[in-house]
Amino acid sequence: MVDDFTRECLGLVADTSLSGLRVTRELDTIIASRGRPISCVSDNGTELTSSAVLRWCQATGVEWQYIAPGKPQQNAFVGSFHGRLRDECLNETLFTSLRHARQVLNAWQKDYNTIRPHSALKGMTPADFAKHTPRQLQSEAVALPVALTANNGHPSTSGLQL
Repeated sequence: MVDDFTRECLGLVADTSLSGLRVTRELDTIIASRGRPISCVSDNGTELTSSAVLRWCQATGVEWQYIAPGKPQQNAFVGSFHGRLRDECLNETLFTSLRHARQVLNAWQKDYNTIRPHSALKGMTPADFAKHTPRQLQSEAVALPVALTANNGHPSTSGLQL
C-alpha cells in the first residue's frame, strides 16, 4: 500500500494468499497509526472487490475507486511502484520461506521510505517529506493510492492506492 501524496510505502504484505478480509485488517492497522484516508484506489482484483472490502468502506466511510479494467495507466504511480519493487527486490531474491520474504520486504520498504530520495518530492525521502508536510495539507489531497503487490496487482490521511 502506498500513500499517493507522500509516496510512502505503508505496507508490503507477504503471505500465501490475500483475502478481502486480510486487506481490510491491513488497512485498519495502517489507519490506526496514520489516520483514515479519504479514498482508496485499486484495480479490480477479487480481494479488492470482495464483500469484506465493501463492508469495510461502509463502516469506515472511506471512498473506494476502482480503475477501469485493462487501464493500468489510471493507477500509473502504483504501476511504477510495482515495477520498481519487482526489479529491485522480487526478481533479485530467491525467497527461502515466508519469514524470509517478510524480512526482505521489510528491509526494502525501509530503504524505499527512509534512504532513497524521490525526484517527485524534490529530492526528499518519503518519510522526510511526510515529516515536513503539515497533516492538514496531507488530508486535503484527493486520493491515497493503495497498491497490492501480490498477484501482479501504496496511508496518510489523504488517500490510498491498491
